[in-house]
Amino acid sequence: MHGWTGKTVTIDLTGCKIRETKTDSNILRSFIGGRGLGVKLYYDNTDPNIDPLSPENFLIFTTGPLTGTLAPLSGRHVMVSKSPLTGTILDSSSGGFFGKELKFAGIDALIIKGAALEPVYVSIENDNIEILNAKELWGKNVRACTDMLSSRGRVACIGRAGERLVPIASVMNDYFHACGRGGLGAVMGSKKLKAIVVKGDKKPAIADEKAFGKARTEAGRLQKEGSSKGLSTYGTSAMANLLNYMKLLPAQNFRKSGFAGMDKVSGEFIKENYDIKGHACYNCTIACKHVIKSGAFEGHEVPEYETLWAYGPDNNNTDIDAIIKINRLCNDYGMDTISSGSTIAAYAEIMGGDIKELSGLVEKIGEKEGVGEELGRGSKALSKSHRKDVGMQIKGLELPGYDPRGVFGMALAYATSNRGGCHLRAYMIAPEVLGKPIKVEPKTFSGKAGLVQAFQNSTAALDSLVLCIFSSFTISEVEFANMLSAATGVDYSTEEFRKCGERIWNLERLFNIGAGFSRKDDTLPERFFESGGINKAEFEKALDEYYGLRGWDENGVPMREKRRELELL
Repeated sequence: MHGWTGKTVTIDLTGCKIRETKTDSNILRSFIGGRGLGVKLYYDNTDPNIDPLSPENFLIFTTGPLTGTLAPLSGRHVMVSKSPLTGTILDSSSGGFFGKELKFAGIDALIIKGAALEPVYVSIENDNIEILNAKELWGKNVRACTDMLSSRGRVACIGRAGERLVPIASVMNDYFHACGRGGLGAVMGSKKLKAIVVKGDKKPAIADEKAFGKARTEAGRLQKEGSSKGLSTYGTSAMANLLNYMKLLPAQNFRKSGFAGMDKVSGEFIKENYDIKGHACYNCTIACKHVIKSGAFEGHEVPEYETLWAYGPDNNNTDIDAIIKINRLCNDYGMDTISSGSTIAAYAEIMGGDIKELSGLVEKIGEKEGVGEELGRGSKALSKSHRKDVGMQIKGLELPGYDPRGVFGMALAYATSNRGGCHLRAYMIAPEVLGKPIKVEPKTFSGKAGLVQAFQNSTAALDSLVLCIFSSFTISEVEFANMLSAATGVDYSTEEFRKCGERIWNLERLFNIGAGFSRKDDTLPERFFESGGINKAEFEKALDEYYGLRGWDENGVPMREKRRELELL
């Protein structure tokens, strides 16, 4: 098999059994790999009403047909399960080198089911797979655990937050890369699975080396010519000042648009005041992540935009040193910075004042102690327990730092996202703010329904290759389809590539419907519909248009004709 490895590994932690099977070629053809493969395997093997923390739940790691190849930005892997935070189906993608190593070990999908009686970790070295005792690792945070295992290969693990089943716990790999959102770390912790360490040397087989070389060279040229130097220079925080200037950067739990102290926590400020260097994932020329080279914070990772926002403007905080410390703390505990920071901001609103000791609350969340236990359940649960509508979340997942009141396509993308409040299901900031691939008027719903679904479909397919989202800023679906075809030997047209993404999106929707989600969940926090924000009637009209273009009924259920078209019957 080319592109794909053809191997799926299932590990039953309850019975300590390891089984290898051939990956279904029909599934690969229709769902590509990565996100699509994980979603299909998960959908076929679990009940939508399953308890995410039960032994019966599946936790799936996947690679894609371009993972580990020389395609630009191809060092990613995907995890899929049901979120203990939201109850939706959840996929999460991470960079670094773990995905490349998993692919080099010859694995399309690694399925974890059951639960061990005592802490374990999984060791994979090519075809040699073992379930080993993790007694000495349990209780360690991410950096210590990774240090103890790194001589054996690349490490993906949970910190103490995952061990304690905190619903916003992440799975970390290569120290500070994260499958960050929705609580996959808690799912891993519920199985008493501390870590997976992997090493492989089987380079992916390419069906047509000449065609693949031509396709990836063209993709690489487009990526190099079109990439923002800001990402390489400042990291993802490069956009902070622009978004703040445009009043698209929310502050104080979305009670304000714009932050007066942004100049003290921006990417430019960090660049000017800290000695930083770029850190690249496998086969990446952007190097958007940065590490501090010297000084008091030597070796600390520079916070991403979302972390800077969540613990800066969203919490009315201009102490950049504190944010750097909190970022390291969250990464070490294995904890989502967006959900934790946003939930603390909601808590501050409830309490009627800013939180002065943010790091103390972060530790309490990670240890599940005191008020930290409540905060670790997320802002939706916090709002419910205090009977105050302060949770800036959709379907239970906290919103990132883009104010939908100024970008209506982003508002519709948030509301219809299958995993809840997320900007990465359809990054509408690209056309509405950056003008990529086209510039559109941000404060209107006109034309947004079609654009949102097109972005959602394309992103689902991209996440299945698996490539970094930044590749979509400059590389078109034509190049993606060409690289996929050359790598696998299966002819994918651009339209077929898009259709795969649409198929994946609809299957996720069907799972969520089975789990009890409906049109009532495709909405925004009421705060955004208040005076000066988004007109609710116009939003509902855009949602109707979106459903119609999707081939769904008025309640958001994919109609039989659409399911037949996508071969989902």
